[in-house]
Amino acid sequence: MRDASDGCLCRGVRLGARVNLGNALDGPNEGEWGVTLNDDVFDRIKEAGFATMRLTVRWSNHAAATTPYTIDPAFMARVDYAVKSALDRGLYVVLDMHHYRQLDGDTRDAGEFAVADAVLEDRMVAMWQQIAEHFKDSSAKLLFEPYNEPHGRQTAAKWNALLARVLETVRVTNPTRLVIVGPVQWNNASALKDLVLPKDPNLIATIHNYEPFQFTHQGADWVSGSSSWLGTGCCDATQRAQIVAPLDIAARWSQATQIPVWVGEFGAYEKAPAAARVAYTRFVRDEMEKRGMKWAYWEFASGFGLYKQSTGLECPAAGRSSGALISLLPATYLYALTETRRIPGAALFAGDSGKSADAARKSSSVGCHASSKCSRRWHGAPE
Repeated sequence: MRDASDGCLCRGVRLGARVNLGNALDGPNEGEWGVTLNDDVFDRIKEAGFATMRLTVRWSNHAAATTPYTIDPAFMARVDYAVKSALDRGLYVVLDMHHYRQLDGDTRDAGEFAVADAVLEDRMVAMWQQIAEHFKDSSAKLLFEPYNEPHGRQTAAKWNALLARVLETVRVTNPTRLVIVGPVQWNNASALKDLVLPKDPNLIATIHNYEPFQFTHQGADWVSGSSSWLGTGCCDATQRAQIVAPLDIAARWSQATQIPVWVGEFGAYEKAPAAARVAYTRFVRDEMEKRGMKWAYWEFASGFGLYKQSTGLECPAAGRSSGALISLLPATYLYALTETRRIPGAALFAGDSGKSADAARKSSSVGCHASSKCSRRWHGAPE
């Protein structure tokens, strides 16, 4: 099989434990949601043992409102800095488009400007044309993700049509780059059945899993009624069933379609009891890996995170559990098993956290990642 530098993810490539770098470039403007990128952030991600970083970016607030929808060069330079900083440290990078509020029909955030509804989709395609062109010569360790958690206005039919346009545009300049795509309903596992993908061997599907929601989002002030959930623990039998249900849905879909799936987000908000956050993280990680699934934790340096940039401390809200949380996460590597699993081009993933890769290969369950029922407003934006 070819080396990953050819653009093919193949046997032996380790994408590793993943973490999301959120609330920085996906805020209306960098720093407004509490995270500003600097070398220390990338050093800490690397030192913590993560091998892959998902970089969440709000391109829509930094591109012109009218054709040709030019992305602000100063903002592109900040994205460049983040991508290069991660790649230079040997990390894989998943570069996405986050929080295009109008596209989903959501209320715009403070500091976010409006564009005409009639141009929303054309503008998204144009932004991806620029992103793809800009990064076309980047390392194969850079992956694209066209959009995070489509929902609202983005029905399955509308999203499938728009996604096809974006992928066609990206493939002009990046014919073999790995691209991660998710279904509607906030990347809900149950919506995978409605996701229509072209015959493209370099696609990976993604879903997000924030079950049990009343545990993971307790005390989140952007979620109505969440203050009444404070003190909720994890994980009893009912909660465990809520966690694993979307994993099983995703595994069956992946087996049927022969398209790999990974969990792009999971995590618990800092107001959850500290010990319960650790128990939750351990359980979710273990259940994903039992199914050969890998994941990206949400997130590194904000309300769900492992590190608080304002204080320079590891997860102060989690108290003594911060080290335990971090130690749970960079525990596994992703192995591309295209030859073993005979997935066309792109890889099915199997892991070795406490198990050999050979044992994972022999597992009857498909190596994939999972989804959630998170059909609520995004879990991390300040109100």
